[in-house]
Amino acid sequence: MDAVFHALGDATRRHMLRDLAGGERTVGQLAAPFAISLAAASKHIKALEHAGLIRREVRGRTHVCRLEPGPLAAAHAWLGFYERFWTDRLDALDRILRAEDATRSQDKETTDE
Repeated sequence: MDAVFHALGDATRRHMLRDLAGGERTVGQLAAPFAISLAAASKHIKALEHAGLIRREVRGRTHVCRLEPGPLAAAHAWLGFYERFWTDRLDALDRILRAEDATRSQDKETTDE
């Protein structure tokens, strides 16, 4: 999981993953949107491979990459716990604030009479 979050911590790699969600891409295609060399792109791709987020296949002289969604699903599940945690906390805060508003409204009605 550490390698997944490390890989996702870089904007270039996140953009590469987003591109791969649309289908297979060559290393050159992944590097094209950025002002980086193929060597730099390869380092980003190696980080994504190390995390298990992509698979690279060599077809002749071309390196083709594809998305491997499994590690993203595991990261999503891990983050889901915290989503539930914060949703529960924010729901509780909402209930408290609504109760306070209702109390203020009642107090105001009482003093206006």
